[in-house]
Amino acid sequence: MLQNLREKFTGWIAITILAVIGVTFVFVGGANFTFTGNNYAAKVDDAEIGLNQFEAAYRDQLLQEPQLSQASDDIRLRVRTAILEQLIEQRVIDNYLEDAGYRISDAQITATIQRAPEFQVDGRFDLETYRNLLAQNGYEPATFERAQRVTLRRDQLLRAVRGSALLTPSAYRRYLNLATEQRIVTLATIGADAVVDEIDVTDEMVAAYYDANPTLFQLPESADVEYIQIQRSDIAQTMAISEDELVEYYEINKDRYLQDEQRQARHVLVQFGDDEDAAEARANELLARINAGEAFEDIARDHSEDSGTAGRGGDLGMMTRTALPGDFGGTIFSMDEGAIEGPVKTEFGFHLIRLDQIIEPGALPLDQVRGELTVELQDQKAESQFRDLESSLSSALFDATDIRVIAADIGAEVQTVAGFTRSGSEPFADSPAVVDAIFDEAVLSGAQISDIVEIDFNRSAVFSVTKYTPAMRQPLEDIREQVTGSLRAQQAEELMAAKADEMLALLASGMDFAEAAAAVGADAAEPVVMSRNGTGSDQFILVSVFTAVKPTQENPTTGSTRNGVGGYTVFSLDAVIPGRPESLPLEQRDAGKLQLTDQSGIGDFVAFVKALRDNAEVIINDDVLAQSDLL
Repeated sequence: MLQNLREKFTGWIAITILAVIGVTFVFVGGANFTFTGNNYAAKVDDAEIGLNQFEAAYRDQLLQEPQLSQASDDIRLRVRTAILEQLIEQRVIDNYLEDAGYRISDAQITATIQRAPEFQVDGRFDLETYRNLLAQNGYEPATFERAQRVTLRRDQLLRAVRGSALLTPSAYRRYLNLATEQRIVTLATIGADAVVDEIDVTDEMVAAYYDANPTLFQLPESADVEYIQIQRSDIAQTMAISEDELVEYYEINKDRYLQDEQRQARHVLVQFGDDEDAAEARANELLARINAGEAFEDIARDHSEDSGTAGRGGDLGMMTRTALPGDFGGTIFSMDEGAIEGPVKTEFGFHLIRLDQIIEPGALPLDQVRGELTVELQDQKAESQFRDLESSLSSALFDATDIRVIAADIGAEVQTVAGFTRSGSEPFADSPAVVDAIFDEAVLSGAQISDIVEIDFNRSAVFSVTKYTPAMRQPLEDIREQVTGSLRAQQAEELMAAKADEMLALLASGMDFAEAAAAVGADAAEPVVMSRNGTGSDQFILVSVFTAVKPTQENPTTGSTRNGVGGYTVFSLDAVIPGRPESLPLEQRDAGKLQLTDQSGIGDFVAFVKALRDNAEVIINDDVLAQSDLL
């Protein structure tokens, strides 16, 4: 969730771009490997990448891909190397930004967070939602905001490099020629039904496959767990807040809710059309009807040409002066409440305006922030009780061996979760702290109850394991059908590929396409025209056809590919129709140019980071990197 929020905040594509860079630069030269054993994973121009940072990133990767815990030491070493390279590349970027003087102000951080829809209620930033969502992800606001500062600063560099990319007209013309090219092909499809009668899977084959793949069909180790959980939010909801307390707290904090003057107005818009004078006359006619007593709302609903507000009787909502530039805003903010003005000319047409309400500048009224302040006071009151409860839980843990006795001592409920694995599960998601607590050797054996674990800002818990199930391989009889299915699919794949090769051999011998298809039990179709960017086309076939060598007048180009529906397709590329860029609408060509320029900018950014990486002094702690598991 939190990663999704970060991406939405800034548009920063660090995960995609830096992942690409990381893969590209694994085992790149320029690093000085050392066996110092110092307490860091790497140094980049004397800036350390700490062990905790590196191991946390590696742990996150294991949680995202639990199968890596069963991978070989060599595979895990490659993963650790790739992760460390990504951290190094992030560090060279941050070092460059620091030296170049890139800065992000507090106002930018605040504006970015307040614009995030995840933190809004009814279209407005909600502090309670913000705090709760961060707490659910185990983040303090200050920590989260520091992370956003780093992310926004990196985004400045990314946008600067991407924005400098250029694409020449001749290069784009060549691209359009390729993009609009079409190819005439004849296709024959070989499906599983063409080979089903040839598939034969015996019990001996199933047993042999099972024996030859000892790492497959594994059930991970798991634990059945009892736990006691205490939550700040549960305690906070029981806290009573008096009106006097709320008023006093509002007076102390009202400066947090200062706002500019706001005005609510309605308008009727008459667009210029082909005759500006006629439009103005029409606006004056409607104004006369309003002055004669017709309801402004009815006139707006029936005659306003602003489709966005006409249905609301012309209501523009509550707005500040900065949201209404130009003569239109100037008129609204010079009117008295209840006054009607017009026609006011703008670039959109002639407006009739009525000012309905003025909210003077100052703090928002208490009633508008009552809910938020109440929650804050409840949280403050709950904090001391939450800490007292934690202390009681800690005291009850002393010499305790039965989690139910502890629950009775503090008046809590014992809850359970079955089959909890190192990959995590609800209600704890993939919390590393919970995984470590449950899979601690003493807790896992049932010899003791865990220490108090802070799951996130809102929750703490203790755990007791009632049953431990080691990792084990599923018995063959339990997964026989699964193994049989895998073998049948494997045989079908091999048989279909063989039939495709047989058909290609028949075509090479001079046999007609339709006859060759019939000879191998394939379904041949009529020739079709394929476009390089054809929507709805099988992408496997499309790629194969458009990467095939162009045919000659005498000889078509033939080939085969696995298709997108589980079979194989044999194709005959009969002709190529040259591209015609002018066949694309102008707006599509313009959009394509922008997209291609942006892709070029991303390539420039990747190259820029590579140059920073190559020029940096990097020292890698090889002892840390060589560890195949968490330290």
